[in-house]
Amino acid sequence: MKSILCFGDSNTYGATPYDEPRWPYDVRWTGRLQMLLGPGYRIIEEGLGGRTAAAADPHVSYRRGLDVIEMLLESHSPLDLVTIMLGTNDAKACFAGNARTIAWGNLKIIEAIQKWSLWSGNSPEILLISPILIADGAEDSRFGTYDESSVDRSRAFAAEYRHVAELKGVHFFDAATVATPGPDCLHMDRDSHKALAEALAAEVRKILG
Repeated sequence: MKSILCFGDSNTYGATPYDEPRWPYDVRWTGRLQMLLGPGYRIIEEGLGGRTAAAADPHVSYRRGLDVIEMLLESHSPLDLVTIMLGTNDAKACFAGNARTIAWGNLKIIEAIQKWSLWSGNSPEILLISPILIADGAEDSRFGTYDESSVDRSRAFAAEYRHVAELKGVHFFDAATVATPGPDCLHMDRDSHKALAEALAAEVRKILG
């Protein structure tokens, strides 16, 4: 059985763009991915609302992905693949990072995985996923932590993430090519979860066979 750790934020957790707290397992992309890949694969969901790649949130604990990735690798090893889809929360107005610095936060996570691989003897493949876009109007969302510059940063994600993936020799996929945010401008609706799962199932099969 091939094990895949899906490391991300609220869009990996399955937060809805409505007032409901979370999509059911068979709706969110991780659950759909499990069903599409079948019993020869094991999907490990590691999504957390508010999780960043590298930006430190002074108001919410345990949200910096770089701080926890090695612990999660240890907890879930051995692994065959790690997917990383982070950056939307790093684009919040309070962090003021541009798309390049956000992408390089993901680079640091990749380096942490590769460093762990050297001493652990477990060398999973890595798939860096550029997140869906933040839609116009996010500044008026119920979260109150985004502004127009957040939208602009997200539009530059794909090029910067692709560059990071090439630099570190890992796989790359742009989620915005198949999925979009729902009415809250940040979280995927049912159809986007389905589309992302189908696209990632194809990517996983290319990577792992």
